[in-house]
Amino acid sequence: MTPLAALNAFLDRRLDGVFSMVHMLPFFPFSSDDGFSVSDFRSVNPQLGDWDDIAALAEGRSLMFDLVLNHISREHLWFVNYIRDETPGRDYVIEVDPSENLTMVVRPRSSPLLSRVRTPRGFKHVWATFSNDQIDLNYANPEVLLEFIDVMLDYIRHGARAIRLDAVAFLWKEIGTSCIHLPETHEVVKLFRTLVEFLEPGAILLTETNVPHAENISYFSDGDEANMVYQFSLPPLILHAVQQQTTKYLLPWVQSLEREKVPDGCTYLNFTASHDGVGLRPLEGLLPDDEINSFLDEMRKLGGYVSMRATTDGSDRPYELNISYFDAFRSGRGDKDPWHIPRFMLSQTLPLSMRGIPAVYFNALTATANDPLGVERTGMTRAINRRKWDGSELERLIDNPLSDAGQVFPEYIRRLRLRRGIRAFHPDAPQQLLDLQDGVFGLERCSLDGRERLLAIHNLTADTLTVNLPGRLDGNDRWYDALQQTVPDITAEGLRLRPYQVVWLLQMKS
Repeated sequence: MTPLAALNAFLDRRLDGVFSMVHMLPFFPFSSDDGFSVSDFRSVNPQLGDWDDIAALAEGRSLMFDLVLNHISREHLWFVNYIRDETPGRDYVIEVDPSENLTMVVRPRSSPLLSRVRTPRGFKHVWATFSNDQIDLNYANPEVLLEFIDVMLDYIRHGARAIRLDAVAFLWKEIGTSCIHLPETHEVVKLFRTLVEFLEPGAILLTETNVPHAENISYFSDGDEANMVYQFSLPPLILHAVQQQTTKYLLPWVQSLEREKVPDGCTYLNFTASHDGVGLRPLEGLLPDDEINSFLDEMRKLGGYVSMRATTDGSDRPYELNISYFDAFRSGRGDKDPWHIPRFMLSQTLPLSMRGIPAVYFNALTATANDPLGVERTGMTRAINRRKWDGSELERLIDNPLSDAGQVFPEYIRRLRLRRGIRAFHPDAPQQLLDLQDGVFGLERCSLDGRERLLAIHNLTADTLTVNLPGRLDGNDRWYDALQQTVPDITAEGLRLRPYQVVWLLQMKS
């Protein structure tokens, strides 16, 4: 059985009816970065399976494919042809004179921006935003754009119902500018959106732009670019809030979301963990630098790494926290921590309550710990959160009620199944932030037809709390905790919450 076939069997056996879409991380031949340095966009990595396996995965479920459109592997035919001065590829990469002033370029790495390569024409320097093995493409050449339009259409033919535009913010380069979010980049996204809507009505375009929030949501534009954008500020804000037991910084950000006008047909993708690390640029303007530095020191103590990026003034700043999101919620006081899993489940449930569509990383679903051996083996700090599972080993852990996976996986699935049946969690259902005491995060959601009202209350602290909800709990006998499937603990003083407890209080209108 191929790995892709094994994934299909696992999804059928363990996750049937839980998720509406599966994001397939790059399954193409590659040379580095766990698939994001693609050497052939049109074939399946034979070590994983073939297009028949992809077709089987697409039966009865929607798939998201990555369009890794900013760069190619050095092993890709286009780069090989660039070296040979042959087509296609000769004019597909960006040559730059190293004497050019590139100090304005904004990028997510501290490695050299230009990569020196030997060609029959002599040594050349080519643009490499991410790494020496990820060579940027020249979208000023219309042939490059046409190539990727054709690749995207090929993915749709193979069953993709969502396209993730990887690293799209850096697409267009113009020396003398920041080379990020340039107008031409937005025009390319608009073109892809138009094509996707025409060829596959209902399909989704997702932009991956790990940048400060205002820049991130610019890819909604007027409703003619991305259908969805990641909530990149959410993972670090939740992690900081739970670790520090405060909603001081989380609440103002969520408040700002309520003032934003999201175009019709667009929404947020709410997530906490992914194959990448926890982005730190999305914290800019939300957390003071001293809070960020103190927070990162705590994460290092839990086995995490902090990768840096070069800034336009020549200094390095923290760019990304690399750690298993599960391990990030350890107390740091040894292995015997009875609140580790409740803390983690709180972090995973909070995004399920928010307006938008939740996304769940596989290694969060399975409570996967840090993988320091993966870091040692690959030399990449991102490998700490990219463990590849042996299917039988994972199944044994899930079936062991004493293991982390055996405790987290079934409870996570239970919560996801419950959520699917709650109309107040529709992506477009109204959301109102509740004004509660520090350390308590509360939202009111209401179904689109107004018949279902829900209060999602989260205790982010290690204390048992009584939460006063004036005017919110009228008619107590009609409230029900849909998450615990029980009557909530409501007294004259208010709602009692255990440490790290979440309640979904439903009030049904007749």
